[in-house]
Amino acid sequence: MTTASLRKPSAPKGLMLSIHVVTWNVASAAPTVDLSDLLQLNNEDLNLDIYIIGLQEMNYGIISLLSDAAFEDPWSSFFMDMLSPLNLVKISQVRMQGLFLLVFAKYQHLPYIQIISTKSIPTGLYGYWGNKGGITICLKVYGYYVSIINCHLPPHMYNNDQRLEHFDRILESLTFEGYDVPNILDHDLILWFGDMNFRIEDFGLLFVQECITKKRYKELWEKDQLFIAKKQDRLLREFQEGPLLFPPTYKFDRHSNNYDTSEKKRKPAWTDRILWRLKRQPAKANPSGFLLTQKDYVSHMTYSISDHKPVTGTFDLEVGMRHINDYVSYVWVGDNQVSRGNNLNQVYINISAIPDTEEQFLLCYYSNNLHSIVGISQPFKIPSGFFLREDILSEPEPQL
Repeated sequence: MTTASLRKPSAPKGLMLSIHVVTWNVASAAPTVDLSDLLQLNNEDLNLDIYIIGLQEMNYGIISLLSDAAFEDPWSSFFMDMLSPLNLVKISQVRMQGLFLLVFAKYQHLPYIQIISTKSIPTGLYGYWGNKGGITICLKVYGYYVSIINCHLPPHMYNNDQRLEHFDRILESLTFEGYDVPNILDHDLILWFGDMNFRIEDFGLLFVQECITKKRYKELWEKDQLFIAKKQDRLLREFQEGPLLFPPTYKFDRHSNNYDTSEKKRKPAWTDRILWRLKRQPAKANPSGFLLTQKDYVSHMTYSISDHKPVTGTFDLEVGMRHINDYVSYVWVGDNQVSRGNNLNQVYINISAIPDTEEQFLLCYYSNNLHSIVGISQPFKIPSGFFLREDILSEPEPQL
C-alpha cells in the first residue's frame, strides 16, 4: 500500500531558463560544417535549457521533400546529433517548404512543457504558396504560453509595404481555439524571427560599405526599414529587439566574407532579425513573475555556406508561480514513511488528470532519470471480482 499526500507547488519562484534562438537563411545548403560556435557549445559559461532553431530557404525540391517525408531531414538529424549528447531532446518541429522550425529542451524540463499547436501560414501567391510566410510552434512552458514564429518575408527594397502586410497577416492567422488563451496577442511571450528582408533606405552602396568598414552601424539604423516601421506601427512597436552591433548579414558571396561582388552588387542589409514581445503586465504585477532578458545578440561571420550569415540571440527567461494546476505535485510513500521525510520520490501530475471517484484508477509511467511521471493513462475501473494473489505479486520477473 502507498499513501499520497498533497504538497505545495515545487517549481521555485524565479526559476531561470536559458534560451538560445538561431535564425539562418541557408540558401539550400546542406549542413556540412561544424556548428559548435553557432550553438554556443564552446561557451563553458552557458548552460542552455532550450534551443529554438529557425531556418529559411532549405532545399525544398520535390526529391528533397519526398525524402524528408520518409526520413529525418539532414538539418534535423544534424542538430539532434549535436544536442542529444547534452541531454537535449527535440520536442517539436514544423516545416513549410523552405521554412523549418525546431525546438529542443533538456530532459528535466519535459514534464513542464506542453505542445499546444504547430501551424503554417503561407503568404506567397496570395496565400496559396509557402515559399514565403510563417510557421509557428505554441508551447505552454511552466504554465506560460510561449509562441515561436519563424518567417520569410518578401524580398527587394521596394516591397517594404508588402513585408509589413505579411507581418500583420501572419499574426492575424494565429488563433488557438479551444485553449484558455486563443488570441496570440494574449500569450505571455512571442518570439518572432527569420529572414524578414528589411533593407536600408536612401544611403548609397559606397556609404553603407564605409559605415560597415568603420563599424558606424548606428548611422545605418536610422534608415533601416524595420527600425522606421517600429516607430510608425503601433503593434510592431510592441516587439523589442536588441541593438544591431554586428555587420549587416546579407548579401555575401558564398564561401567568403565579401559582400555581393556580382553585377547586381546588392546593398548590404540586416535581413535576419530576432524580435520578442512580452504580454503587457498590470502596473502592480509581480515583476519577478515572468521576465525575459536578452544576454546576447550576434551574427556569426565564420559560416559562409550561404549568402546570409546566421544570427543568434541568447535569453534568460525567468518563470514564477502562475497557477496551482500547473504545479500540483504528489508524493508517494510507504505506510511506514508517512510521518518520516527521508528519501521520498516526488512526482508531478496535473490536478485535472486525477479521477473524479475512488473507483477509478490511473496507470502512470515513472521515469527514474526525470524523477517524475512522464506518461499517464486515461482513468479506468478495475472490474469487480478482480483480485491479485499475493503469491503472484511476489514472483520474480521472468528473464527475457
